Amino acid sequence: MADELEQRAGVSVLVCDPEGPTVATVQDALDLVGAVFLGARAVAVPAGRLDEAFYTLSTGFAGEVMQKFVNYDLRLAVIGDISAHLAASSALRSLVHESNRGGHVWFLPDLDALDARLAALA
Repeated sequence: MADELEQRAGVSVLVCDPEGPTVATVQDALDLVGAVFLGARAVAVPAGRLDEAFYTLSTGFAGEVMQKFVNYDLRLAVIGDISAHLAASSALRSLVHESNRGGHVWFLPDLDALDARLAALA
C-alpha cells in the first residue's frame, strides 16, 4: 500500500503506509507536510515510521517535526503502540499527554481512534 489520501470523519487525511520510508530528518517531515498541497488537513503516520530519535526528546527532532505541522496548520497523528518508548521516558509521557489534549498533534492507538478524534472536532 502506498500513502493514500482518504476521507476520515469528514476530514481529508494522508494515511501513510506502515512499510514506507522512515521519517528520520526534518526534510522527511516536510515531505509529509507537502500533503497539505494535495488537500490533506491531517497526516496519519505509523509510529514505526518515525526514527528512534523522534522518541528521544533530547535530540529535539520531535519538537522540530511537530512544529512543522503546527506551522502549516496541519494535524499530525502518530498511529500505533509507543508503550515501550513511554515506559522509558517520563518526558515523552508528558509530551504525549499534553499533545493529546491539544488539536494539532495526537498519539493514537489506531485509525479508529483518529476517526473518533476527528469526529469530535466537527
